[in-house]
Amino acid sequence: MGFGSIWHWVIVLVIVLLLFGSGKISNIMGDVAKGIKSFKKGMKDEDDNPPPSAGKTIEGQATAKEKDPVA
Repeated sequence: MGFGSIWHWVIVLVIVLLLFGSGKISNIMGDVAKGIKSFKKGMKDEDDNPPPSAGKTIEGQATAKEKDPVA
């Protein structure tokens, strides 16, 4: 009986179902799905709102063009 045998996986699945029950597994998978959706939403919100300092210069400091007009 190899590691990839279908019977191996059937037995493992039956044992997991007996230990946890189908209700608890579906609850866990629902929680995982909610977490993934929340993570994706957070990543999307982060991409839509760049940091406030992006593209701004600090008052009183010269930019690279002002320091070296030849470049």
